[in-house]
Amino acid sequence: MGKTNQSSVTEFILLGLSGYPELEVIYFVLVLCMYLVILLGNGVIIIVSVCDTHLHTPMYFFLSNLSFLDICYTSFSILLFLSSFLTSKKTIFFSGCGVQMFLSFAIGATECVLLSMMAFDRYVAICNPLRYSIIMSKTSYVPMAAGSWIAGAVNSVLHTSLAMQLPLCGDNVINHFTCEILAVLKLAYADISINVISMGIANIIFLVVPVLFVFVSYAFILSTILKIPSAEGKHKDFTCSDHLTVVIIFYGAILFLYAKPKAKDSSSAGKNKIISLLWSCGTYVQSLHL
Repeated sequence: MGKTNQSSVTEFILLGLSGYPELEVIYFVLVLCMYLVILLGNGVIIIVSVCDTHLHTPMYFFLSNLSFLDICYTSFSILLFLSSFLTSKKTIFFSGCGVQMFLSFAIGATECVLLSMMAFDRYVAICNPLRYSIIMSKTSYVPMAAGSWIAGAVNSVLHTSLAMQLPLCGDNVINHFTCEILAVLKLAYADISINVISMGIANIIFLVVPVLFVFVSYAFILSTILKIPSAEGKHKDFTCSDHLTVVIIFYGAILFLYAKPKAKDSSSAGKNKIISLLWSCGTYVQSLHL
């Protein structure tokens, strides 16, 4: 496994929904349908945004990035979830577990930042339209998106490396669909205070700050909408409400999962699984509305 891990564990067993066999068929059909809609919706968004030159704007550039992230996240998480129903062997190698954690953290953190960037774009478009082309020029929004990806990757490297170095002495059963970091931390036979502190700092940077930024942006947007003619105001309010819906579902699910990284009680495992599916449902809503 690696010299720094000091563990005899070479693979993990993912329990998934093995405790609820009567629900497996229902979940399989629902999640499969959801995944196909996510692929179709986000795929169409990316293709149309690239092919239609009229859509080469900051908003659709951010939306294409967001759609690509959603395809990546659902492809590795939901496909693994679905494959668990088709095979009796529900194991994953240690290295594969690390890759899953890295991708999950990187995509989640990047999406958090991108959603706040989209809120800023809509704020400028509605509250400062005359300067929109100057503020949101290509030399601005491309580095903004690139910075989101880099920040997400750096954050993921930090948390994944810290988690994978913990000693895991014998216990290799993960009560989750994937190698979710909180489920892995429960297997550690060591002090995880550094992990908890680092995750707390990351929560502030990638959750609290973007959430505040989004809602402050929308406070200004709402204030501006109320001052313009009703027909135009209703149209802009409608276009922004879809983005705000995705923001609430996405950030709400992550805050519920990671606000208390010390949680060790087994009763929370089932809730965390459902919330993880809700997080994926956020991409479903996005595919339909954004």
